[in-house]
Amino acid sequence: MLRVIGLLLLIPLFDIVLLVTVAIPFLGSLVTVALVVLTALVGMLLVRAEGRATLQSIQRKLATGEVPTDELIDGGLLIAAGAFFLTPGLVTDFVGLLLAVPLTRYPIRAATRRWVVRPYIDAKTGGFASGQVYIGGFPNEGGQATGSDGPTGPSGGSPNDAGFDRDDATDVDFEERDGN
Repeated sequence: MLRVIGLLLLIPLFDIVLLVTVAIPFLGSLVTVALVVLTALVGMLLVRAEGRATLQSIQRKLATGEVPTDELIDGGLLIAAGAFFLTPGLVTDFVGLLLAVPLTRYPIRAATRRWVVRPYIDAKTGGFASGQVYIGGFPNEGGQATGSDGPTGPSGGSPNDAGFDRDDATDVDFEERDGN
């Protein structure tokens, strides 16, 4: 998380360095300011159009009963693109353009789903949402258990030698009681 915040703070710093060292000496102050304003305006129009298309796609999927996961991620990326376009500078406008254009937004959406959404959902659900659930017996079976009796149980053997057999749980004999 701190890396992301650091990266977000470095982008405007790199933007200022680029404006001062490259754009102003070669283009001039007035042309540089006009270019920054023009790219922001065009970018905001692009974000607005893509936002409408994404909203219509969300409504269409909801009407058919589907979950609009890709469209919701696109909506978040378009919000980020809008924030980048509102931040003055050529680098932030370029990053906003990458997030706003559908051709470049698709790989960013896939990366976001893989490295942000899935780990977050797995952390919140214990792996049930993505199917990454431990299903092979007891988690500490096979000499991995810890405790005061040692790693293998109180008798020093395997956990099954400790007096518990898995089949014992299914072979229960019910005795008939007389009386109450």
